[in-house]
Amino acid sequence: RYISQLMFFHITLNRKLSLHPKYFGPNLEQTLKEKLFEEVEGTCSGRYGFIITVTTVENIGMGKVQEGTGFVSFPVTYTAIVFRPFKGEVVDAVVTQVNKMGFFAEVGPLQVFVSKHLIPSDMTFDPQKPVACFVSEDESIKIAKDDEVRLKIIGTRVDATEIFSIGSIKEDYLGPIS
Repeated sequence: RYISQLMFFHITLNRKLSLHPKYFGPNLEQTLKEKLFEEVEGTCSGRYGFIITVTTVENIGMGKVQEGTGFVSFPVTYTAIVFRPFKGEVVDAVVTQVNKMGFFAEVGPLQVFVSKHLIPSDMTFDPQKPVACFVSEDESIKIAKDDEVRLKIIGTRVDATEIFSIGSIKEDYLGPIS
């Protein structure tokens, strides 16, 4: 599957990791790295996008004891590959749900909604088919669950921990991929 390379970035990030004293010992550095991978990989930061993978741990700073808890907070600098979609990008997606309002598709970790108003006007929703789908008037083109479509992202909304997108297939060269 093709995903535009403009969506992927290799950036340096910082994070504070809190660790219980029982993990201190000869494997402290490895334990911190494992905790970093566990906490950040696969998550979404509204500011940077979806963190796909940590590529390197640049620096683990000196820990500071948190008063009252005994935990130690370590500042960690690392580089990661992040996935951040932008308005106007054309991407390939897999349809995950079709209903009378439009359809949802996934582009990696990103979910995109394509409204029926952003689907060509000659395509209509047909709930009578064995699988609900949008079909063209001559029934030569259909969009159903698990189909691949090429769509254009026309808008994104960013929350603190999620990114939402709206897409369109109402332009030339967009729609089902055969």
